[in-house]
Amino acid sequence: LTVLNAGRRYLKAEDLSGKVFVTSGLGGMSGAQAKAAVIAGCVGVIAEVDEAALLKRHKQGWLMEISNNLDHCIARLRDARKNKIALSLGYHGNVVDLWERLVYELDTTGELLVDLGSDQTSCHNPFSGGYYPVQLGFEEAKQLLSTNPGKFRTLVQESLKRQVAAINRLADKGMFFWDYGNAFLLEAQRAGADVEKRGANKTEFRYPSYVQHIMG
Repeated sequence: LTVLNAGRRYLKAEDLSGKVFVTSGLGGMSGAQAKAAVIAGCVGVIAEVDEAALLKRHKQGWLMEISNNLDHCIARLRDARKNKIALSLGYHGNVVDLWERLVYELDTTGELLVDLGSDQTSCHNPFSGGYYPVQLGFEEAKQLLSTNPGKFRTLVQESLKRQVAAINRLADKGMFFWDYGNAFLLEAQRAGADVEKRGANKTEFRYPSYVQHIMG
């Protein structure tokens, strides 16, 4: 319902075939995103740093394909988008790399490859394993979390700023991004990322909440 209503509200589209939804997280509640994309008929690309979570969703049949190669992901996305094939593709990697690759594609080809975007990392708990920084691999980040939590926190905040910068660039070209109620925008704001709404008070964000703006 969230994906369908986001399409209706922001893309003015009842049919999401050929549309692309990019997000992250294949754990608890976020594991449903892959299935949601296919039910809605769009192309869903979901990044996940934890291979165990990725493989679990694939084994369950919730996720159609998995890949750890961004070139392959972009090629599959392009093909499914062009041919209007419903697809759920799990990217084993950090979502920041995925967002930045989509910016690179925009800058080099002029093509906006994503229509809808969100995030379902556990940003309500970003410094205890709910969000992993792009600068490190998964295992390396887990080790740093236990040995130097202060450094881990700094890397998480740098990563959030990079993620928002990429999202903002794509949103400026027409992608519609929303907050999934996971404190992503709040933690991004605390990290110093550019998420505040222009001309509004500091408690308002430039992107909407799914509860207020989509489900409501």
